[in-house]
Amino acid sequence: MREQFVWVTTRRIRPGTLEEFERAWRPDPYPRGLRQAYAYWSEDGQEITGVSFWDSKEDCDAWRTSEGEAHRREVMAPYVVEEREGFYRGRELAVPVR
Repeated sequence: MREQFVWVTTRRIRPGTLEEFERAWRPDPYPRGLRQAYAYWSEDGQEITGVSFWDSKEDCDAWRTSEGEAHRREVMAPYVVEEREGFYRGRELAVPVR
Protein backbone atom coordinates (compact mmCIF):
# COMPACT_ATOMS: atom_id res chain seq x y z
CA MET A 1 0.00 0.00 0.00
CA ARG A 2 1.12 3.51 -0.77
CA GLU A 3 2.64 5.60 2.01
CA GLN A 4 0.85 8.86 2.76
CA PHE A 5 2.08 12.12 4.28
CA VAL A 6 -0.43 13.77 6.62
CA TRP A 7 -0.46 17.03 8.57
CA VAL A 8 -3.05 17.21 11.36
CA THR A 9 -3.95 20.39 13.23
CA THR A 10 -6.46 20.74 16.03
CA ARG A 11 -7.56 24.17 17.12
CA ARG A 12 -9.88 25.29 19.89
CA ILE A 13 -11.58 28.52 18.84
CA ARG A 14 -13.57 31.22 20.61
CA PRO A 15 -17.29 30.46 21.02
CA GLY A 16 -19.48 31.63 18.16
CA THR A 17 -16.62 32.22 15.69
CA LEU A 18 -16.75 29.03 13.56
CA GLU A 19 -18.01 30.79 10.43
CA GLU A 20 -15.39 33.56 10.62
CA PHE A 21 -12.66 31.06 11.46
CA GLU A 22 -13.52 28.90 8.44
CA ARG A 23 -13.15 31.89 6.11
CA ALA A 24 -9.74 32.71 7.62
CA TRP A 25 -8.66 29.06 7.61
CA ARG A 26 -8.70 28.51 3.84
CA PRO A 27 -5.24 28.96 2.32
CA ASP A 28 -4.85 31.35 -0.59
CA PRO A 29 -3.21 30.35 -2.79
CA TYR A 30 -3.52 26.64 -2.20
CA PRO A 31 -0.13 25.09 -1.44
CA ARG A 32 1.86 23.10 -3.95
CA GLY A 33 1.81 19.40 -3.11
CA LEU A 34 -1.47 19.51 -1.17
CA ARG A 35 -3.59 16.59 -2.41
CA GLN A 36 -6.64 16.66 -0.17
CA ALA A 37 -7.81 18.45 2.94
CA TYR A 38 -10.61 17.75 5.38
CA ALA A 39 -12.04 19.66 8.33
CA TYR A 40 -13.90 18.08 11.23
CA TRP A 41 -15.50 20.06 14.05
CA SER A 42 -16.98 19.25 17.43
CA GLU A 43 -20.71 19.52 18.08
CA ASP A 44 -20.23 22.80 19.94
CA GLY A 45 -18.24 24.24 17.02
CA GLN A 46 -15.32 25.15 19.24
CA GLU A 47 -12.78 22.53 18.17
CA ILE A 48 -11.71 21.99 14.57
CA THR A 49 -9.37 19.28 13.36
CA GLY A 50 -7.85 19.71 9.91
CA VAL A 51 -6.34 16.74 8.10
CA SER A 52 -4.33 17.37 4.95
CA PHE A 53 -2.65 14.87 2.63
CA TRP A 54 0.58 15.87 0.87
CA ASP A 55 2.73 14.59 -2.00
CA SER A 56 5.79 14.66 0.30
CA LYS A 57 7.07 15.83 3.67
CA GLU A 58 9.14 18.44 1.83
CA ASP A 59 6.02 19.96 0.21
CA CYS A 60 4.28 20.14 3.58
CA ASP A 61 7.34 21.62 5.29
CA ALA A 62 7.69 24.21 2.51
CA TRP A 63 4.10 25.32 3.11
CA ARG A 64 4.41 25.27 6.91
CA THR A 65 7.36 27.70 6.72
CA SER A 66 5.97 29.85 3.87
CA GLU A 67 4.81 33.45 3.96
CA GLY A 68 1.37 32.24 2.84
CA GLU A 69 1.02 30.02 5.92
CA ALA A 70 2.37 32.76 8.20
CA HIS A 71 -0.27 35.13 6.82
CA ARG A 72 -3.01 32.51 7.19
CA ARG A 73 -2.06 31.94 10.84
CA GLU A 74 -2.07 35.70 11.43
CA VAL A 75 -5.60 35.97 9.99
CA MET A 76 -6.80 33.00 12.10
CA ALA A 77 -5.17 34.24 15.32
CA PRO A 78 -8.10 36.33 16.62
CA TYR A 79 -10.29 33.20 16.70
CA VAL A 80 -7.79 30.62 18.02
CA VAL A 81 -7.55 29.86 21.74
CA GLU A 82 -5.28 26.80 21.50
CA GLU A 83 -3.52 24.89 18.71
CA ARG A 84 -1.82 21.51 18.35
CA GLU A 85 -0.29 20.00 15.24
CA GLY A 86 1.67 17.01 14.05
CA PHE A 87 3.04 15.50 10.86
CA TYR A 88 2.61 11.79 10.21
CA ARG A 89 3.49 9.10 7.71
CA GLY A 90 1.19 6.16 7.26
CA ARG A 91 -0.93 4.05 4.99
CA GLU A 92 -4.50 2.97 4.50
CA LEU A 93 -5.64 0.07 6.65
CA ALA A 94 -7.58 -2.64 4.86
CA VAL A 95 -11.04 -2.94 6.38
CA PRO A 96 -12.56 -6.40 5.92
CA VAL A 97 -15.76 -6.54 3.88
CA ARG A 98 -18.67 -7.84 5.93
